[in-house]
Amino acid sequence: MSGVLDTLSAICLLGGAALSLAAGVGVLRFPDVLSRMHAASKPQVLGLLLVLIGVGLRLRTGFDITTLVLVAVFQLTTAPVAAHMVGRSAYRTRRVRRDLLIVDELSERLEEGRRDVPDRPGTSGGD
Repeated sequence: MSGVLDTLSAICLLGGAALSLAAGVGVLRFPDVLSRMHAASKPQVLGLLLVLIGVGLRLRTGFDITTLVLVAVFQLTTAPVAAHMVGRSAYRTRRVRRDLLIVDELSERLEEGRRDVPDRPGTSGGD
């Protein structure tokens, strides 16, 4: 049984490493912030989870499994928030190539918001 678990552990570790490598290549190769952000978050999280599963299959103690589960929960909790904040910041600072977007719902919402809010004294309007 130990040999089977070690083999599964090795497969998970190699799969996780491959996904993490693919994420790194995507960050270097993709043309804009949103594409790079997608490459950095999606396969990286799955790669980390596979690595954690592989390590858990190899170590098999209660303390180690608990630690790995906490790492996984923390990663699954923080990765979407971080990706959202990076995307929002990039969009609002105009670092996004809008010609690559298929649908841009946020620009419509921002325009509606600009029309609904009166100009403050001492500002010229807009951003």
